[in-house]
Order: sequence, then structure tokens, then C-alpha cells
Amino acid sequence: MPTPDRADAADSADVSGRAVRGLVVVVEDEIAIADIIRLNLAKAGYGVHVERDGTAGLAAIRSLKPAAVILDVGLPGLDGVEVCRRLRSTDDWTPVLFVTARDDEVDRIVGLELGADDYVTKPFSPRELVARVTSVLRRSRGTPGADQSLVVGDVRLEPGARRAFAGAPEYEVELTATEFDLLAYLMRRPGRVFSREQLISEVWGYSAVGGVRTVDVHIAQVRAKLGDASPIRTVRGVGYAVDRP
Repeated sequence: MPTPDRADAADSADVSGRAVRGLVVVVEDEIAIADIIRLNLAKAGYGVHVERDGTAGLAAIRSLKPAAVILDVGLPGLDGVEVCRRLRSTDDWTPVLFVTARDDEVDRIVGLELGADDYVTKPFSPRELVARVTSVLRRSRGTPGADQSLVVGDVRLEPGARRAFAGAPEYEVELTATEFDLLAYLMRRPGRVFSREQLISEVWGYSAVGGVRTVDVHIAQVRAKLGDASPIRTVRGVGYAVDRP
């Protein structure tokens, strides 16, 4: 029987019996916060499994293979940053959303550079957190019917398979769900310049309440992974665009 600080896949639907939207592993050491997250995710139709430290959380993620992970940065034992690092080092690209009490750019940038898809800072709205999870999962699952290949210069995306390729000769590039959708959004609209606020709204799916630095960090990561093949152009004082060669 689940205790207040631990929930398993039995919390797979809310009281109205709505279908499961996917299992979310929550790794959070503060019991009250973990319980709030669990209850709100369950009400939204998600299955939930909660762990209270990084070591147990990492093991649960690897064994349960969830649809998404909510990961506190300040965990006992392995902290959230190290958990994410170990996942990505084994090519596990399960969508990760960081929760942090440290509201500074360093934590955010470090987390995103490790391949996290999003973050929220404490205190946060439970409804906003659920909305962020839904948005991350939407990005990771892609858009139905959007299977046509996207090609700009030496970069090719296969939206249906969620695969990215770059260079000549071509090689596969590992992108997070957010990185993939950001690049795909720009590549579908070559030549158009988008502000950071527009990209937050269209790709992340919410207003830029957390600031637009997230866009800059993700763009930097995509460019680093694509190398010289990157078609992304910075428009100073405005935002970003993808240009055909």
C-alpha cells in the first residue's frame, strides 16, 4: 500500500476513471511537495511513482521506463543533476523536468546542458507543473501526421521517427524532445525570424513566465550538436531563424 511519500503505478488514473496518460516518475525528497505533485498528476490522469533520493530514483527510472521524469535538483545522495547526467550518458532520453529551489541561471543552464527538457522553480503552481509535463510529453511524442522529412542544407529531420541527421557524410544527432521540436519548428518556416517569446509560446506551449533564457540555452545546445551543419541564425535584438543555404 502506498505511503504518503511513495506512490506506484497503481496511481494510474483519477477517481473519474480517465485513461492513463503515461507513467511519471517523481524524484523529490520533500514529502509534502512530492504528495502535492503526485495528487495533481493523478487527477490529470497520469500514473505516478515517487522516490525520495537520487539513487532510488535512478533505479526506478531505469526499471520502470516512464514517459517522463520530474527531478528535484537538491536530492540527498545523488543530486538531480547527477541523476540526469547518468541517464543521458547511457543514451536514455526520457523527458526530464527539473524542479529547483535555486532560482539562478547557473542551475538552469547546467540542467539544460545535460539534456533536461524544462524546469520549474519552487514555489510553483501544481497546475503549471502538470501543464509543463503535458507539454513535454506532447513534444516527445511528436505531432500526428507530421511525418514528412524536413531538410535544410546538411540537416535532415524525420519527425515521425523523431530522428535527426546532420553533416556530409550524414550522421545521426541525439536531440532531446524539446531540442528536436525547436529545430523542427524553425526548419518548417525557413527565412522567418521568431522572437524568443514566440518560440516559448509555440514550442514550449506556455507564456514566458520563467524568462526567455531557456530558448538561448536550447539553441546553443542544438548548434553544438549540429556543428558546422547548423542552419540557425541569430538575429540580434530579435530572435532566431533558419536559413536555407
